[in-house]
Amino acid sequence: MKWPCPSAISARAWRVWQRNFSVYRQTWKISFIPPLLEPLLYILAFSLGLAVMVGDLQVGGRSIPYTTFIAPALISVAIMYNAFFETTYNSFVRMYYQKTFDALLATPLNIEEIILGEMLWAATKAVIATVLMGTVLALCGLLDFPGSLLLIPLALLGGLLFAALGMICTALSPGIETFNLPIFLFITPMFLFSGTFFPLQNLPGWAQGVAQALPLTHLVTLVRGCALQLWSGSLWLSLLYLLSVTLVALPFAIALMVRRIVR
Repeated sequence: MKWPCPSAISARAWRVWQRNFSVYRQTWKISFIPPLLEPLLYILAFSLGLAVMVGDLQVGGRSIPYTTFIAPALISVAIMYNAFFETTYNSFVRMYYQKTFDALLATPLNIEEIILGEMLWAATKAVIATVLMGTVLALCGLLDFPGSLLLIPLALLGGLLFAALGMICTALSPGIETFNLPIFLFITPMFLFSGTFFPLQNLPGWAQGVAQALPLTHLVTLVRGCALQLWSGSLWLSLLYLLSVTLVALPFAIALMVRRIVR
């Protein structure tokens, strides 16, 4: 497997982003509905049911309601889902069934630029979902400002990371049905055990260690810290983790996809 050369990638990658954005504009009304309604459904369900039993939680030396605790986690999960599913199912369909990649390769674009453009678009969808969900949650009084403005760059970073992880799965998956495996073995455990719905300190010691290795854990930590203005030194460690993994995962995903398409 050949590591991608930076000189092989140019600003033409944004043409792939532009192509996907043009398609997105045709169905944007449908695409806007889930990020707008999903947080309302979650907050309604948890505030009427589980929050009554759980009460307030002690987080970062503050006592906060349970619905306030999970609100930033909902944004983190949306970032993961939007980016990961875009570069798995949607990218696979464009590559294998619609032959969009073949058409793009007939232009001056090369494979590296196509794959990077796909991941940039996936990160953009994560940012769009963050803005929509954040607006709804802010109107519900569940986000603090100005710290919540940092959610936009965090969505871009988290979107790039999960887009790269999704593209790695696409490069290694022989068929579209194979995506059930990483979703079951990787995405679902992160959804449940990354500090999303309960504090990590409630887990056994070994489980806390495993959770700290999951990228969603650090994204949730950062999003919750910024959204609720729970500032601590651990946020820098989580940011360093996400930056490091993203810088490795992006070129690795490109290299794997180049090997798959060329082969």
